Amino acid sequence: MNLIINNQTLLVNLVDNDATTELINRLKEKDLTLNLSEYGGFEKVGPLKFSLPRSDTYITTNCGDIVLYSGNQISIFYESNSWSYTRLGKIANISDEELKQILGKGNVTITLSI
Repeated sequence: MNLIINNQTLLVNLVDNDATTELINRLKEKDLTLNLSEYGGFEKVGPLKFSLPRSDTYITTNCGDIVLYSGNQISIFYESNSWSYTRLGKIANISDEELKQILGKGNVTITLSI
């Protein structure tokens, strides 16, 4: 999957689960643009406008992890946090510092595509 932030396209390696299968099916129909808000000093989070199947487990996230929260929100982590999430994937081939710089401070608009 591709993640576009501030005109930069990043590759996301997806995990294999029901949530990612459904997300890919939706992205085959059209790209998805989302507005993510800064939250807690460790993630950007925003509503998907629909729900995906959940398989929440208690995990500790790392920079670059993308997860489903509450079945209908997507979170991109630039720091670590522990909570119950459904893993979606991880941003590939980018350092923690590069990702933090691309995400910037405050809210951000992203586009997901395949």
